[in-house]
Amino acid sequence: MADAAPGRYAVFGNPIAHSRSPWIHRRFAAQTGRRVDYEAILAPRDGFAAALEAFHRAGGRGANVTLPFKEEAWRLADECSARARRARAVNTLVLRADGTRFGDNTDGAGLLRDLSVNLGLELAGGRILLLGAGGAARGVLGPLLEAGPARVHIANRTAERARALAGEFAPSGAVSAGGLDALPQGPFDLVLNATSAGVGGTLPPLPPGRWAAGAFCYDLAYGPAARPFLDWAKAQGARDASDGTGMLVEQAAESFALWHGVRPQTTEIIAALRRGMPAV
Repeated sequence: MADAAPGRYAVFGNPIAHSRSPWIHRRFAAQTGRRVDYEAILAPRDGFAAALEAFHRAGGRGANVTLPFKEEAWRLADECSARARRARAVNTLVLRADGTRFGDNTDGAGLLRDLSVNLGLELAGGRILLLGAGGAARGVLGPLLEAGPARVHIANRTAERARALAGEFAPSGAVSAGGLDALPQGPFDLVLNATSAGVGGTLPPLPPGRWAAGAFCYDLAYGPAARPFLDWAKAQGARDASDGTGMLVEQAAESFALWHGVRPQTTEIIAALRRGMPAV
């Protein structure tokens, strides 16, 4: 049964004009018979908490959170799911009528579904290189380790941050870490870019070498932000490469299910986005 009145939902980020989330959630709503008012909100980098509070007071029921606010959203949540607590990063908030907030992290589930179901990759026993150690990496590392790879190596501009992240997740599986300036040669089966360098149209400071040769390379970003890494990966001899369009839609479906109690179908939405459907 459709909702009696549209529920207010939003995605918060900075930048946010590129976001496809409003378009995706409107398609989900039409597919499932829900009435949803979903917008993109540009929050000041030092004003996310105030922007979220204002949205909540104005009747907001749920929020998605993207760069650079995922770790702050975790700190602002009154209660979190187990996967959000482990990641210490939140990308989905349920804004309750009593003023409290429940935080979840659907990034890892969305990534794994895209990799395994949509792209047909086998992660069990594989060798994975994860670039970055920020909120995006934190959100996907636990689910990646649960998939049973032979090893996940985390590489970050600041090696100490990568090692600290690996130490936190060491009980969950075989994980190692180091700096971007000292990447192991591999070979790797999967290389994941979880850095935000592409937002500025650049690459993370990757050393030369053929450690990406033969790997499937994947950027958690989508659209133009993923292009520098994907072009680099192909030049390095990657066997294939993908941006995070599928992850974007799959994690959004997980968020939608949390808010509305039904998980929408994603195949046609992903295909439409890849054909170049507009954001609004």
